Amino acid sequence: MSPNGSDRSSRRPVRRKLLQALAAGAVLATATGCTSKDFPRLGMPTPVTEEAPRILSLWQGSWAAALATGVLVWGLILWSVIFHRRSRTKVEIPAQTRYNMPIEALYTVVPIIIVSVLFYFTARDENKLLTNPEKPKHVVNVVGFQWSWAFNYLENVDGQPAGRPLREVKELDAIPDRFLAKAPANAGGVYDIGTPGTRNPQNNNPGPTMWLPKGETVEFVLTSRDVIHSFWVVPFLMKQDVIPGHTNSFTVTPNREGTFMGKCAELCGQDHSRMLFNVKVVSPERYRAHLKELAAKGQTGYQPAGIAQTDHAKNAETKNK
Repeated sequence: MSPNGSDRSSRRPVRRKLLQALAAGAVLATATGCTSKDFPRLGMPTPVTEEAPRILSLWQGSWAAALATGVLVWGLILWSVIFHRRSRTKVEIPAQTRYNMPIEALYTVVPIIIVSVLFYFTARDENKLLTNPEKPKHVVNVVGFQWSWAFNYLENVDGQPAGRPLREVKELDAIPDRFLAKAPANAGGVYDIGTPGTRNPQNNNPGPTMWLPKGETVEFVLTSRDVIHSFWVVPFLMKQDVIPGHTNSFTVTPNREGTFMGKCAELCGQDHSRMLFNVKVVSPERYRAHLKELAAKGQTGYQPAGIAQTDHAKNAETKNK
């Protein structure tokens, strides 16, 4: 067989593998079930709050930066493979280069620039998302416990008498004063609490259901009774840890009605997978009616918010976060 014939035969397996790899890539790209409308979100669900598009934009920008970096690296790899491969007609070792200062400076400076840019946009958006308003329209204390959730609505409920000042309510003692000050001072409040076996009556989804009003700001005050949990409403595109002895918070403004899935995103023990809940966004009128329904069921007052903190630790952070 001629040398040219042997070259052609040796290239066939490589070409065959390349075609197989391209076919596999095409299958992976088209078998995800994403439509043309879903693809720009890059796997994220449709945002349902006014704050979520900022998170989606950060996600998309990170993917764009990663793709650009990947294309550059893949291109350099392919370029070196193609143009610096060993020739079959030459057996001598090519010229060896030990140092190239411009290239070494380039691959040191460029990663620093990439990380700095990502850090800037992440810090900017994080500061914006975690800066809560002085007076949100509603305050809901989300209590995580093994193995479900409780929701304390720090509200004045129509037709119900005013309660004691919130700072005197024993069940809320674990919450720092700066959070309680954002709710009505004498809010009698109502609550809902679930178990792993609780079901949403509308769609039979597991877990208790928290109700929220569309178009009105809601600050979540996150507390835990036992271990670290994580409060995650999937289409809010944001989650935050629920830590015993420490209070976290963030604010959202729901802008789409519907029932959405929530879950604990922190491995918290044996039945972590059962710590599910639902969030039902309704009109403000229907929201107020639901609070009255909870009161009519006798679910007035509050569930214990969590592990008590000392006065010094509880109010040490004076900055509004």
